[in-house]
Amino acid sequence: MRDALQQGIYAVINPLVKLMIAIGMTPNMVTTIGLLGNIAGAAVMVYAGYLTQQTGLIPWNLVIWSGGLIIGFSLFDMLDGQVARLGGMASTFGAMYDSVLDRYCELFTLGGIAYYFMMAGTLWEALVTYLAVIGSIMVSYVRARAEGLGLECKIGFMQRPERVVVTALGLLLTGILGSCGVEWANMVLYVAMIIIAVFANLTAFARIAHSKSQLKTRK
Repeated sequence: MRDALQQGIYAVINPLVKLMIAIGMTPNMVTTIGLLGNIAGAAVMVYAGYLTQQTGLIPWNLVIWSGGLIIGFSLFDMLDGQVARLGGMASTFGAMYDSVLDRYCELFTLGGIAYYFMMAGTLWEALVTYLAVIGSIMVSYVRARAEGLGLECKIGFMQRPERVVVTALGLLLTGILGSCGVEWANMVLYVAMIIIAVFANLTAFARIAHSKSQLKTRK
């Protein structure tokens, strides 16, 4: 199911990928643009938190903008891989660079959301967002450590694409509901962070167990 969806997305974005290749863009350039866009999305959330603290009113339009920036520029995570493949520019360094910048994107994004919650005076929500940060990083770290031992470790539900979608949709729905006067709008973003915090950490532990079982079969 996931592979079929991915192939469908590739069919849609390939014309854009070919245009990028034609104008001389490299995979690392695409990856960097994605990072800068995610930083912009996080900065918008930080500014929204600042305005909330200063005025006591949440600028819901900024929350919507943040969600839009994050989902839009996270697509570059898929574009860079296609640029590398279709343009014959795949490299070991490019793969590492992409992976490292993915982690930076998540840290900036979730950090901005945590700051927003703190400025809104909702410390529990900020704490849950911090747990989402831990889970997001550990999912990738466990895989990296396992692959360093020669193991295959791609299992789990809450991988990066799922985390990006949950985060961006949480922001967009929160901003839209808040703009419509819904008092509990922030609960949508809070639930999104709970989903990531729970399932990302479960994915990390599932990968640990999966790696352990693979190591046992080597003996």
